[in-house]
Amino acid sequence: MTRVALIAHDEKKPDLLEFAQAHETQLAAYDLIATGTTGKRLMETTDLEVERKESGPLGGDLMIGSEVAENKLDGIVFLRDPLRAQPHEPDISALLRICDVHDTALATNLASATFLIEGLAD
Repeated sequence: MTRVALIAHDEKKPDLLEFAQAHETQLAAYDLIATGTTGKRLMETTDLEVERKESGPLGGDLMIGSEVAENKLDGIVFLRDPLRAQPHEPDISALLRICDVHDTALATNLASATFLIEGLAD
């Protein structure tokens, strides 16, 4: 089954929730994982089943990165806030780097997220 991670910085969580609601039928076909708070909010606002890792600041994004390194993920939607410094910025950079190393699809905005989930469906 296709496995996709969903991650969002606090300021982008509302955007990810709207995205998930708009694409719920497509996302339901995937095995979904998310960082802790994002996963909780996704399950509260949709009927999607989401495996929750730790929250980002507690290492959830690194846990997702380890799945990339083990070739267990087909893609990541990571809506990040490019206008604010994040306290766990080194972890974010590590996740971006591991996706590049393992050629794993990574979407960081809504336009690329739509392409990612539609592309994985093909």
